[in-house]
Amino acid sequence: MIQPSASTVSHAIPKLYLLTNDDEFSLLYQKLEAALATGLIALLQIRRKQILALSDGASVLYKEALQIVDLAKTYNVPVVINDDIALAAKLGVGVHLGQQDGDVSEAIQSLAPNQIVGRTCHGDVTLIKAAKNEGASYAAMGAIFASNTKPNADIISRQQLIEGCQQDIKICVIGGLTAENISELAGLPITYIAVVGDIMDLAVHQIATRCQQWQQVLSRWNIPVA
Repeated sequence: MIQPSASTVSHAIPKLYLLTNDDEFSLLYQKLEAALATGLIALLQIRRKQILALSDGASVLYKEALQIVDLAKTYNVPVVINDDIALAAKLGVGVHLGQQDGDVSEAIQSLAPNQIVGRTCHGDVTLIKAAKNEGASYAAMGAIFASNTKPNADIISRQQLIEGCQQDIKICVIGGLTAENISELAGLPITYIAVVGDIMDLAVHQIATRCQQWQQVLSRWNIPVA
């Protein structure tokens, strides 16, 4: 594990970036409310792949997203929509774009000023530089570890992550991250830690405690291990 040296500048503590899962909506809503009420979620992404696969998926997702955005506003948490610039514009929120899901410049032009526009960059520094040049708010790197959400995703190396963190753009890490393994990245200048299963796969009554456990780990981000 790379630990900051005594001369290393301390970085801001990374923030939790929560992604929705494919739970039935009423359960999902309860889980989101439990997480957002902790005050520890800095960003929320609406990603509902199974809903979109339905024949009326776009309509259902819009109705769900309206409720989720309204909930997030209650807790002053910004929202991004996964892969859909038009829906993000319609809802007045940000967007996260995969490499094949639209241009960052198009999103910036389509969305309200200051909306978050994220870009998936895997472990490719060239893609990170491009995202920065195009004006993306952050570059997402991963997978850091294997995950149930994307079991076939390529795992990036530590060196790729370190190089990504040197590109003068906010970095989001994603992929198999838990409150137990995140300390392996301690000290790196990461802005967002994207989490799905480690929070959203829990029962509603367990979520607040899990968010607190995350906060406890992140509060020690810049403390060298003896």
